[in-house]
Amino acid sequence: MALHEASQNSVLAQPSSRDVPPDGTGVIQLDPWLEPYRDALKHRFAKAQKWINTINETEGGLEKFSRGYETFGFTFSADGDILYREWAPNAEQAFLIGEFNNWNRDSHPMQKNNYGVWELYLPAQNGVPVIQHNTKIKVSFIIPGGERIERIPAWITRVTQDLSVSPVYEAVLWNPPKSEVYHFKNPRPPYPKSVRIYEAHVGISSPELRVATYKEFTKNMLPRIKYLGYNVIQLMAVMEHAYYASFGYQVNSFFAASSRFGTPEDLKELIDTAHGLGITVLLDVVHSHASKNVLDGLNMLDGSDHLYFHEGAKGRHELWDSRLFNYGHHEVLRFLLSNLRFWMEAYQFDGFRFDGVTSMLYSHHGIGTGFSGGYHEYFGPNVDEDGVVYLMLANEMLHSIHPQVITIAEDVSGMPALCLPLSLGGVGFDYRLAMAVPDMYIKLLKEKSDDEWDLGNIAFTLTNRRHGEKTIAYCESHDQALVGDKSLMMWLADKEMYTHMSVMTDLTPVIERAMSLHKMIRLITHGLGGEGYLNFEGNEFGHPEWLDFPRAGNDNSFWYARRQLNLTEDHLLRYKFLNEFDKSMQWNEEKYGWLHSPQAYISLKNETDKVLVFERAGLLWIFNFNAHKSFTDYRVGVEQAGVYRIIIDTDDQQYGGLGRNAPETRFFTTDMPWNGRKNFTQVYLPTRSALVLALEDTL
Repeated sequence: MALHEASQNSVLAQPSSRDVPPDGTGVIQLDPWLEPYRDALKHRFAKAQKWINTINETEGGLEKFSRGYETFGFTFSADGDILYREWAPNAEQAFLIGEFNNWNRDSHPMQKNNYGVWELYLPAQNGVPVIQHNTKIKVSFIIPGGERIERIPAWITRVTQDLSVSPVYEAVLWNPPKSEVYHFKNPRPPYPKSVRIYEAHVGISSPELRVATYKEFTKNMLPRIKYLGYNVIQLMAVMEHAYYASFGYQVNSFFAASSRFGTPEDLKELIDTAHGLGITVLLDVVHSHASKNVLDGLNMLDGSDHLYFHEGAKGRHELWDSRLFNYGHHEVLRFLLSNLRFWMEAYQFDGFRFDGVTSMLYSHHGIGTGFSGGYHEYFGPNVDEDGVVYLMLANEMLHSIHPQVITIAEDVSGMPALCLPLSLGGVGFDYRLAMAVPDMYIKLLKEKSDDEWDLGNIAFTLTNRRHGEKTIAYCESHDQALVGDKSLMMWLADKEMYTHMSVMTDLTPVIERAMSLHKMIRLITHGLGGEGYLNFEGNEFGHPEWLDFPRAGNDNSFWYARRQLNLTEDHLLRYKFLNEFDKSMQWNEEKYGWLHSPQAYISLKNETDKVLVFERAGLLWIFNFNAHKSFTDYRVGVEQAGVYRIIIDTDDQQYGGLGRNAPETRFFTTDMPWNGRKNFTQVYLPTRSALVLALEDTL
């Protein structure tokens, strides 16, 4: 992602509210390079305001509008009455069928209002609901031409799958008795000053060859994540998806938590337990597209091609083979905004990582498009203004109802103002993912020898972000772990991972390099790359396998659809060293807070020595990427005088290093300018190692 140089090097302070123009052009005060696009900014802001005014007038405001789940789908009274409502304007007749009426297609007809919404009221009989908890149901429509179709209700909160019978999901009424309802005990954690995200998938969170459960994640993974020092979990694949191998990205039931991992109450317990540990929990939400499934998805729900989606080719994603939402439709907005609100209210999620934002922002969906960073790419005919406005409304709604919410955008394009509030003309996200960073590392490891690494380019890529808009940095996410790609550890160590990661074998040059660079890459990304940090589960210790879910192409094997977390508990394996190093990074960040400190000051990029030095949060960071040379008494500049001590040493023996610097070493500064800093100190820099120094009185 190459952003305009002039906009990158000026630190942007957001204007006070009284100075913000009311037309959505406040962002221009932060970035004057946006001036030529003033009209486009005004237009999209006006469109968002028009929707807000319409919703205010017709629905009583975004707060009420986003409670659609309280009136659509199945709702229950305290007396046991059941009300079912479904938007299906194309249908000519509708009936509720299920185990409760022996699947009688005609016994429970529904009534249609002027807006295409069908309704059925089922009063309790002697205080007992007509439809029992955990029993199967469907909606049956007669559509123009007389055809009868049966569908899963769009707002259903529970669907289950019996693969021994059929891969198609069945809808289940989830209305447990009060004694079985999970009650939250812990308040949401306070908003994290620094966001350290552990990206996780419940089903693969076990070394066993099967699908792991919410309860197992609660018992086994939450203590592990807390131990490592992560304060945010990003849960993937929770929204129900028919095809396990889609990694959760082909959603068929948007209000249903995946039943393959357990019950809704189990998921509530997971989130509540995480909150009790002080951990914030985000949901990986997929509003960029939907499964094309007809029998157990939203597609053709009422027999039409264009209920929730665009009609024809506009409503289909070529690469993802899925359906695309019509973000300009009133009822689609109700469905999607209510979906976000539902996950926050019913399950107490603390925020969202929005998947596929690039696809939502542009009519080309990013397909076959490279982004050079020219501002003309972010405005004009290629922008899907309805998609942009939906994201504006979603962020505005979430932040107004839950001011502590966290929203993260997965956008590869680098659209300006994505992470600025709507009041300034922004889209309203809190963070964006630094998607250029992992691409850089793969390119280096795949195409360059160690001697060819360009420290200037590495530093530029890590710091090339829009100031005033916060970034989540990461070396690798789930994307780099998938089959067909390679994790960093696989690029670094390849086959020797399987033969030489035991402490009982010699430390080979390949494994020494792999472990050294694995730690250094993570450390420099953590310190230099953003205002937040993300890691995919298992990558912190160099997980030796990629990820491949059971599918026809691998004989439905679970061999690669698991994380071998047990490897870190084997004291004869070197994975434990990388695990402990990751823990050290997270807890030191908790103490020193560099992620929520101003961006680093880089004082040295020596391409000959392969040494890079910077300061952030009062810490001195020194990296020697040289593959051959160690340096004695290497002089580095530092702004603040004093006595420094090591808080992180990638070469420390407790992290599998060679221990060439004594942990108790003290570094004294000399009052003489060096590399643009007021003082200098001298350090021993072993080959392929990094040090982070802190003033002694902060230890």
